Amino acid sequence: MYELLKKGARGFIPNQWLLKYEPFIRRIITLFYWGRKFQCNICEQKLSKFQLKNNKDKMCPACGSLPRNRRLWSLVAPLLNPNSNILHFSPSRSLSRKFNTLENIHYISTDFEEEFPALKHHDITAIDEPDASFDLILCYHVLEHIDKDKKAMEELFRVLKKGGHCFIQTPFKTGEIYENPEIKSPEDKKLHFGQEDHVRIYSVEGLEKRLQQAGFKTTIKSFTPDPDDFNGFKQEELIIARKV
Repeated sequence: MYELLKKGARGFIPNQWLLKYEPFIRRIITLFYWGRKFQCNICEQKLSKFQLKNNKDKMCPACGSLPRNRRLWSLVAPLLNPNSNILHFSPSRSLSRKFNTLENIHYISTDFEEEFPALKHHDITAIDEPDASFDLILCYHVLEHIDKDKKAMEELFRVLKKGGHCFIQTPFKTGEIYENPEIKSPEDKKLHFGQEDHVRIYSVEGLEKRLQQAGFKTTIKSFTPDPDDFNGFKQEELIIARKV
């Protein structure tokens, strides 16, 4: 139902209007989900249930966060310190709003294609920031779109401070990385890579190896759903890449 309403609204309501009034609209929708069984750990709204998307992702009706956003916040929040410098690629609105409410941190959101509201529009293969600028870099569901992904990883390493953390996630498959530069049309990309603008499918081990080649020390984090599902997490994998 949510997907149908969203698609219908975008058909006749300007996107800027939707972005401006999204918090108000969500406050109304959240009334139908009031409860105490679950809680979004980003906006801290307590709920009777999460909204269920077509792909079975559990979305917070209050802020729009998805399971991967909530999991990421649970990992990043303990690392935040006064004056932390954070670079966030293609930021989800739920996380971007959260970071912008925090005092004493320096948060830069960036989206090259201007699909997400962001402060800057960095090309990830040529990041216009000085060396060793950031304590935290968030790069979720970006690298699978990038032709020169190895160059992007080198740039992430360059702008990360020593001791800093870079959180990276893409869609994953088992086995080896699958990519083919001869696959160019949106239709073929969707058939081979799962989406019209993807250029590869990583395996978690393959992505880890490329990050290590760029200089990172890496840790693969694998999660299974919590038994009580209080925060609406899901089974997923991500990589924490550090500069040591």
